[in-house]
Amino acid sequence: MNVLITGGAGFLGLQLARLLLKRGTLNLDGKAVAIDRLTLLDVVAPQIDDARVRVVTGDLSDPAVLGRAMDADTGAVFHLAAVVSGQAEADFDLGMRVNLDASRALLETCRQLGHRPRVVFTSSVAVYGGKLPAVVQDDTALNPQSSYGAQKAIGELLLSDYSRRGFVDGRVLRLPTISVRPGKPNAAASSFASGIIREPLAGETANCPVAPGTPLWLLSPRGAITALVNGIELDGERFGNRRVVNLPGLSVTAQQMVEALRRVAGDAVADRVTWEREDRVEKIVGTWPAAWDASRAVALGFEGDASFDDVIRGYMEDAGVGH
Repeated sequence: MNVLITGGAGFLGLQLARLLLKRGTLNLDGKAVAIDRLTLLDVVAPQIDDARVRVVTGDLSDPAVLGRAMDADTGAVFHLAAVVSGQAEADFDLGMRVNLDASRALLETCRQLGHRPRVVFTSSVAVYGGKLPAVVQDDTALNPQSSYGAQKAIGELLLSDYSRRGFVDGRVLRLPTISVRPGKPNAAASSFASGIIREPLAGETANCPVAPGTPLWLLSPRGAITALVNGIELDGERFGNRRVVNLPGLSVTAQQMVEALRRVAGDAVADRVTWEREDRVEKIVGTWPAAWDASRAVALGFEGDASFDDVIRGYMEDAGVGH
């Protein structure tokens, strides 16, 4: 079987690829199916050395590029490629091309091949917005307050309809904000949710651009990768006619995140966080839910993190950083 990961050069894409290569199989329809090829599609080539890996570079919205990446042996697709929230807000055309046009092109390629692959599409807390309950429910109306959120919401509807029509066996996983991501800050409005942990642990200062009491709904990278694999392996019939799942997460404020950093790494590290608010970031992040009802996800076998202290410890172990 060929497995395709779009956004294969990104952080989650590479982490997922390494896990799949280590496992060597996916459990589909009650049996272990060997991963003969793992295709990584992105605008840049990822650095990964394995004979099973095939790299395809190019614009995901180009059908010709998708034609090189997919064939009738592609039984599983992880659609992770996206332009992040802040960048999609700053560059409307880019966000529409990557977050929406490319998603439609991917689904159309699946339809033309005609073999109904399993497709995991990662969505976001950004599909919600406006006045929200303390805990968002499964039936809370979508009301995105950013172009990124609108593009993700449309992608959810497309995948659900392509699944209803039998073109794909789709499943949408709404991810909480992922923290702590390694590497450099990116253009996502939520980038600070990793930066205020990652940079202080590296001996650098980091600014928190939102009020200390701003709540965030978070999931660790480890939790996200585990959820992606569980999402592809689940029998599609278990989703019924609702192909969207709100994944479990942790509801913590920015202040509580820094307090957890203080407990885990000490005062000197936590004191490297500064607090200067940025209106642009607050306007986006402030519309996102602080928590959502994840009972359906738990019933489907998805799990969240035990505590944000554990998330920090996991990041330190994975990144090989200390105090």
